[in-house]
Amino acid sequence: MGLSGLLGLGIIAIGVRFLLAPRAAAAYGVAINEDAGAYLSAKGVRDIVSGLVVFLLIATAGHRVLGGWMLVMALIPIGDAVVVLRSGGSKAAAYGWHVATAVVMAVIGILLLAQDSGIISSADHECRPPLSAATDCKTKRVNCPGGRG
Repeated sequence: MGLSGLLGLGIIAIGVRFLLAPRAAAAYGVAINEDAGAYLSAKGVRDIVSGLVVFLLIATAGHRVLGGWMLVMALIPIGDAVVVLRSGGSKAAAYGWHVATAVVMAVIGILLLAQDSGIISSADHECRPPLSAATDCKTKRVNCPGGRG
């Protein structure tokens, strides 16, 4: 869950930045005017809560839930990119920040779902050998090379 945790911390950091230094939010990709403070604060709160949800899911849910959540939440930076582009904002920010973030979130989501389905394995889970491996029916454990499992 390391990549998920890093992503959660990054989302929280972005939210804190929006709350504490709204003018720095110009990196979002659109011009910031004096009336934008409330909207920037709302975005900051949304990002902080989204980051906290990552840690809640890491602590309480499995790979499938966290992976599905990551895939759905990848729609937020896609929406942000659309907002930036429709507002005549920076294409570099739209693609470089928002679309890139969506891709990273989608990849993490896919990896988590693949891990849960047994397509890939992780060091913190039991060995997942090919389907043809022998299984010990008494313990319901797979006989893994090297004694793991």
